[in-house]
Amino acid sequence: MAHFDHSLSGLEAIITGGTDGIGRETVKALALKGASVTFLGRDKAKGDAVINACRAAGAHSVRFFPCDLSRQGSIHSVADTILKFVPKIDILVNNAGGYFASRRVSGDGIEMTFGLNHLAYFLLTHLLLERIKASGPGRIVNVSSRLHMQGALDFDDLEMKQRYNGLKAYNNSKLANVMFTYALARRLKGSGVTVNCLHPGFVASSFGHNNFGFMGTALWLAQKIAAISPEKGARTSVYLASSPDVAGVTGKYFSDSKEMASSPVSYDETLQERLWSVSADMTGVG
Repeated sequence: MAHFDHSLSGLEAIITGGTDGIGRETVKALALKGASVTFLGRDKAKGDAVINACRAAGAHSVRFFPCDLSRQGSIHSVADTILKFVPKIDILVNNAGGYFASRRVSGDGIEMTFGLNHLAYFLLTHLLLERIKASGPGRIVNVSSRLHMQGALDFDDLEMKQRYNGLKAYNNSKLANVMFTYALARRLKGSGVTVNCLHPGFVASSFGHNNFGFMGTALWLAQKIAAISPEKGARTSVYLASSPDVAGVTGKYFSDSKEMASSPVSYDETLQERLWSVSADMTGVG
C-alpha cells in the first residue's frame, strides 16, 4: 500500500510482545522501513530468532530486551534499561497480551488477563512517557480488539474473583485498552504525542495456545478456518506507527487502517477516569 512506502530512518521504536504473531511482524515491518527497533518478550530464543529473521531480510538495527509483562517489577526493570540505552522514543506499540481460559494470578497477585492485557500497557507507557514527549512528535499505538465491543467493566470485581469467564475477561481487557487510549489522548493534547488503538483482525498466531479445553480447541479450529496471517494482522499497527496519513490524529480507534467507531460505553469519560484511577492505584503510577 502506498501509505507504507516511506522511510523511518532515524526513528526509535519500542514494541511489546515482539517475539510472536503480529508483534513479530510489526518488528520486522518497522525495522525494514529503517527504524531502530527494540522489542520485548519473555523468550530469549524467540527474540534471537526474530533478530536473525530481520537481519536476513536486510534490517540490522533490531534488539531484544527480555521482560515478563505480567510482572510489574519486570516492567520497571526493562523500562530502566530502555531509558538507559535508547536515547529517544518516537514510537511505542503496546502489543503483548493473552487469553486465559481458566483464572490465573500473576506474581503480583493480579488476575492475569487484566494485568497483562491492560495494566502492562498502562504502566510501561507511563514509565516511558516523559522520554516519548521529550523526543518530539511521537506515537503510541495500543493493540485492542473488536471484541472490546462485548466488554463491560464491573468495577466491583475487575479481576473477576467471583465468577471468572476467560472470554469475558479478555473482552473487558480490550475495552480497557480503548478507554485508556481515549483518556491518555486527552492528557497528551498539545504535547505532540498521539495515541490510537486498533483491531488487528482475527489473526493466526500462538494466541490462546496456552489454554486447553473447549475454548482452546475452538480458537484453534477458528484460526484454521478464518484467520488472517500475522503479516496482514500487523498492517494497522504499522500504519498507525508510521504513516503520514495519521500524523496528528489522536484518540481514535482503527480497523483495517481505517478510523472506526468503538463501542458506545468506551466513550464514557466518567468510566474512563474511573478506570484510570483504579489502574493508577494498582500500578503506583499515573
